Amino acid sequence: MDQGGQLDNLSPILSDQVLVNGTAVPLTLTGDGKLRFLGKRQRCLTLEKEVLGFAVEEGSRIRIKAVVEEREGICCCGNRGDLVRESFVFEPLSEDSLALWSQKLRDYIDSLGRPKRLLIFLNPFGGKKSATKIFSEDVKPYLEDADIQITVIGTGNGMVKSLLHAAGEPCCVSNAILAVIRGYKHSLDVATISQGKTRFFSVLMLAWGLIADIDIESEKYRWMGSARLDFYAIQRIFHLRHYNGRICFVPAPGFEDYGEPMSYHCKPTDEESPKQEESLKTQQHGYLGSDVKLEDMHWRTISGPFVSVWLHNVPWGSEDVMAAPNAKFSDGYLDLIMVKGLPKLALLSMMSNMNDGSHVESPYVTYIKVKAFILEPGTRVEDPTKEGIIDSDGEVIARGNVTYKGNQKPLMAYDKVQITVDQGLATLFAPK
Repeated sequence: MDQGGQLDNLSPILSDQVLVNGTAVPLTLTGDGKLRFLGKRQRCLTLEKEVLGFAVEEGSRIRIKAVVEEREGICCCGNRGDLVRESFVFEPLSEDSLALWSQKLRDYIDSLGRPKRLLIFLNPFGGKKSATKIFSEDVKPYLEDADIQITVIGTGNGMVKSLLHAAGEPCCVSNAILAVIRGYKHSLDVATISQGKTRFFSVLMLAWGLIADIDIESEKYRWMGSARLDFYAIQRIFHLRHYNGRICFVPAPGFEDYGEPMSYHCKPTDEESPKQEESLKTQQHGYLGSDVKLEDMHWRTISGPFVSVWLHNVPWGSEDVMAAPNAKFSDGYLDLIMVKGLPKLALLSMMSNMNDGSHVESPYVTYIKVKAFILEPGTRVEDPTKEGIIDSDGEVIARGNVTYKGNQKPLMAYDKVQITVDQGLATLFAPK
């Protein structure tokens, strides 16, 4: 911005004498959204970051509702502290001044693009409802009201953690709620998981093998909260499973040397799987997924056995698992984390490094970016009568023979599935 633009931002939009606690003091609103009370104790509020809203009360008073850092002095500096709710009340000296202050505050807050009406559902750690149940049972009744914007803050918090970590903010419910209220936007890739005419849209991850088994089979320990994942991971490591199968993928630039070349010869989005007669069908309306020409891409393949296959759209899988440290929100690629052929002790060490993403440096881990992906799941090596689970965003989308049943009815058959990516298709509320 040029110097003239900077001066315009610092110039007052409105400056007036108002009453604060019965004392007349100067109050100024500047072009950069700073609201300054000038008196014996100067206060400064940033409308974009600290002010949540305002209300005109009886007696011609205006109440500013804000969150500020819990410390002495001016509240518009950059140092981080604990956030607390505060209200700042002032009274314009005339009706014309009251109308003018109300209009200027409203105009500036509206210019930030914040949601006008907001409904936030919280599903805290250890909550018994999945995201799908929250949507169908709690959120769906409000969908017909076009004026309401709806947000669900769930249990795993992989998406919330990724957004807050990218902004350098602690992962907690209050920071997540503030990000939604402030209304900043961030583009997000969306993956389309297809099998025949059945589709599932994913924003977080897809897993098969060890990670899927831990995520889904640990549901029986949900009363433990997030600790259930660590507890069950230890059980699965010491009773390690290996899965037959194959993966096919279109590598991102720089990853063309992984796997063996192959030709794309199947179209799971156009042909029904023979096993799919018993799977749940979806109605064909609305967005049907990417129309990318897969046969024109350069495909590679890797065969099992596998310990785990994990596709990730954002860096964090949960609040304390950085699954894909190089993942970006809208780069048009999914991050593939593949594990095969490792000893149990090496796996235990690798799993303990997931809190900072250094597990991807293990020689037993293949970590690449892909544009499209096909999973052909198979049976367990140790017992061919048993198969596995395909998990996406915490939901079972396919379940093979002799697996943990749970309460979720799978959308697809335990057979070949295809994943494509639409760059920046979704929009998130995010910290700036």
